[in-house]
Amino acid sequence: MTSFLLRTLAIFLAFTITVSAADWPEFLGPNRDGTSPETGLVDRFPEGGLRIAWQKDIGTGYGAPSVRDGVLVQHHRIGGEEIVEAMDAATGETKWQHKYPTRFQDPFGFNNGPRCSPVLTAEKCYTLGAEGALICLDVKTGQPVWSRATQKDFDVPEAFFGVGSSPVLEDGKLIVQVGGQPDSNIVAFDAATGKTLWQNGGAKTWDGALMHGWPGEPFVKWDVAHPAFQKMSSYCTPVLATIHGKRHVLTVTRQGLISLDPATGAHHFSFWFRSPREETVNAMTPVVSGDLILISSAYYRSGSVLLRVRPDGKGVDEVWRSLALEMHWSQPNLVAGHVFGFSGRNEPDGVFRCVEFATGKVKWERDERWPNASHSKLRAGEAPPNVFGRGSTIFADGKLFALGEAGLLGLFKPNTENVAEVSRWQVPGLTYPCWGAPILAGKRLFLRSENKLICLVVAKP
Repeated sequence: MTSFLLRTLAIFLAFTITVSAADWPEFLGPNRDGTSPETGLVDRFPEGGLRIAWQKDIGTGYGAPSVRDGVLVQHHRIGGEEIVEAMDAATGETKWQHKYPTRFQDPFGFNNGPRCSPVLTAEKCYTLGAEGALICLDVKTGQPVWSRATQKDFDVPEAFFGVGSSPVLEDGKLIVQVGGQPDSNIVAFDAATGKTLWQNGGAKTWDGALMHGWPGEPFVKWDVAHPAFQKMSSYCTPVLATIHGKRHVLTVTRQGLISLDPATGAHHFSFWFRSPREETVNAMTPVVSGDLILISSAYYRSGSVLLRVRPDGKGVDEVWRSLALEMHWSQPNLVAGHVFGFSGRNEPDGVFRCVEFATGKVKWERDERWPNASHSKLRAGEAPPNVFGRGSTIFADGKLFALGEAGLLGLFKPNTENVAEVSRWQVPGLTYPCWGAPILAGKRLFLRSENKLICLVVAKP
C-alpha cells in the first residue's frame, strides 16, 4: 500500500509540475509586453468552441484582471463602490473583497468603472481607481496596507476618460502616471509605505520643447496661468527597459514620450507626440526592442513613430513615421521583427495589420470594420458582427490570441506574408464592449466584457 501511494504521489507531482505555467501578475503580463512563456496550448479551437471553466457576472470597468499564485484579482465597480475582488483562478470563487466609495462619472458617457489592471506580488496587491485612488492591499487577506488620493495630493485636473494608466513596480518603487500639476505627471511611491519618492514630468519637461510633426514645428508654450487646462496624463502604462546599459522608465503622456531614471526620477529625454486636436489622448503602451521604441496613436494625424535612442541615452532620432499603424488603446505584438495589431480609432476603422518593425512597411492587412450595426443596437441584443473591430492580441506558444470588441475570439499564426487565421469563435455571454485584452495563466484564458468575466481552458488535449 505504501509503495502504491508513493507511486501515485509521484505521478500527481509530475502532472502538477507539467501543467503549472507562468502567471499574468500585471498589465500586459509577466514581460509587460502582451506575451507569455506558456506552451502546450491548443493549435485550433475544437468544434463548438473552447471549454468554459467558469463565468461570473461582475461590475463595470474596462481593466483586465491579473493572476498570480492561483489567485485572480479583478477591479470593478458596482453602484457607488469600486471593488477589488480576489477569486480562486480555477473556480471563480470569491476569496476576499475590498470596497471603497467612488463618485466618478465618465464625461463622455462611457461606463464609470476602473480602467487599470492590478499589480500583484507575493504579498501585495496594488490598484489604481478611476478617480486616482491608489491602494495597497495584503494579497492574502485584502486588508488595507496604505492608500493615496492622487488627484488631491498632486493637483490633478479631470482627465477625458478617468484614470487609466496602470502602475508598474521597479526595485521597491511603484511608478504611476498621475498627471499632477505642475511637474508631477509621473510619480514614484515607496511600495511598502506609499511615501512619495520622486516626481517629474510636466511644465519643466515640455515648456520650449519642439513640437515634432506639427505644421511649422513650433515650440511648446506652456500655459502657466491656466495649469488646470494642461491635462498631462494619458492611458499608456509605463514601460521599464535597459537601453545602452542605462535603465529607463518610458511613458507616453498626453504630450508625448518621456524617459526618466526609475531610481531617481531624473530626466533622460522627451519627444513630443500628440494630435494637434484638443480632444485627443495617447493610450498605446510603447513597444521596445533593443534601442528602438515604437509609439502610436489613433487620433487625427498621429499614426506611428519609431525612435532610436542615442548611445548616450539622452535623446532619440526618428527612424520612420507613418500611418501604417494607428493603435487606439491595445498594444500590438512584436514577433520575428514584425508587429501584429488592430489599427483604427473607431469600430468602422478597424484593420488587422502586419507591419515590418524596422521600416514601417505594411506587409498585409485585413478589413475588420463593422457592418451597418451600431454598438447601441448590440446593447439591445442584436447579433454581434463577425469581425474583430479594434481587437486586442496576446502572443503565446507561437500563436496570437485575438479578442474582438464584441467577444469574437480568434487564433492566428504570426505569418508575415499573409493573414493566417486558424480558428474563430464567438464566446457565449460576451457582448460589446470587450476592450480589455485577454490574459493567460495556467493554460486558461480570462476574458472580460463590461459586466462578465469568463475563464476558458486552452490547454492542448
